[in-house]
Amino acid sequence: MNHVAALPGCSSEQSAQGQRPVLRERGQREVFCGLTGIVWLHRKMQDAFFLVVGSRTCAHLLQSAAGVMIFAEPRFATAIMEERDLAGMVDAQDELDRVVSRLLARRPDIKTLFLVGSCPSEVIKLDLAKAAERLGTRYMPDVRILNYSGSGIETTFTQGEDTCLTALVPEMPQLGEDAPRNLLIVGSLPDIVEDQFLRLFDQLGIENVASLPARNARDLPSVGPNTRYLLAQPFLAETAMALEDRGAVRLEAMFPFGADGTTDWLKAAAREFGVDEQLFNRVIAPGRERAKRAMDHARSELEGKRISFLPDSQLEVPLARFLSTEMGMVPVEVGTPYLHRAHLAGDLALISDKARISEGQHVDRQLDRVREDRPDLTVCGLGLANPLEAEGLTTKWAIELVFSPIHGFDQAGDLAELFARPLRRRDRLEV
Repeated sequence: MNHVAALPGCSSEQSAQGQRPVLRERGQREVFCGLTGIVWLHRKMQDAFFLVVGSRTCAHLLQSAAGVMIFAEPRFATAIMEERDLAGMVDAQDELDRVVSRLLARRPDIKTLFLVGSCPSEVIKLDLAKAAERLGTRYMPDVRILNYSGSGIETTFTQGEDTCLTALVPEMPQLGEDAPRNLLIVGSLPDIVEDQFLRLFDQLGIENVASLPARNARDLPSVGPNTRYLLAQPFLAETAMALEDRGAVRLEAMFPFGADGTTDWLKAAAREFGVDEQLFNRVIAPGRERAKRAMDHARSELEGKRISFLPDSQLEVPLARFLSTEMGMVPVEVGTPYLHRAHLAGDLALISDKARISEGQHVDRQLDRVREDRPDLTVCGLGLANPLEAEGLTTKWAIELVFSPIHGFDQAGDLAELFARPLRRRDRLEV
């Protein structure tokens, strides 16, 4: 790859180990905040409740993102901070205690309550960790009360899941050094996808497999020196560190997108647990073939097309790898909010050196490069899609890739279709 010239607000870094250069950008950002993660986390953990301590804007964001009607009773809510809270005219801790008391009296089904920090609560330095400790003493063992930050001040929206799972790790039971090995799938997956992976591990003869998060937040898996874990999502850096502090060891693998990515992900576990290679090939062959057949219908529409990713969800690198190696697309720029080289090493190695890799955000400069590159497809946030479409560029909403089941063999065709659809729409409109 040619050297990337440094620009104001940007820097180009390359390590002494000869790693590929990365354009690092710091400037204007355009992302959702970490509160958005509640939309999929509250569906996954069926006995948990997420209480956001924030403003009316926070409440409107969650209501809109989740599409929850006024008569529904979801497992999240917002304790709205009023002007008197922000002005320090009342004791915010006492107010929070009253809200939690009313909530738990009304919803006895809640077994884990997350107090979720927001930009407003963090600006006034409201200590939710202290509140969780105080309330936990009052309501345990009936209700476990934890806290994490969903603030968008310094984070991107998928990091809400990272901070949530990091809060769960200290609560996981500890295994001793003599405990049998266990495998942990780390990252929130739709139940149907999780079930598919669990069936495959069972067919491979790998026992003691669990997921974080579990479907019931109180049923936390155990962790210890004999725990091996696979990251299902690339945005869980803090969770990974917390697990490793408890003794767990990460299995290096590409992320399970497409036939090749899923095969590599499963094979990492098979190697670690001593699965016979013939058995492995026999077990995965049907799913791998289904995935390849399902992707065929979109390959002709995607092959040779140029694609750029603006930083949004942290899924950009593994998705660019999938589109490049399995669908024949040509990555022009792969931008991601944060680049964890160790976790993304397998996917990153398969992306052409001609592709520009960028980390961080400087929206104006990134948009200038998109206009200059004129890719066939640009993957970006909702706020940027319509303006780019108005300029004649075809776009794909990045957030749809987070909310859709896209992991594993049986979702590979749907994943390819998500990228083929906007190109197909463009061609029809041109006719």
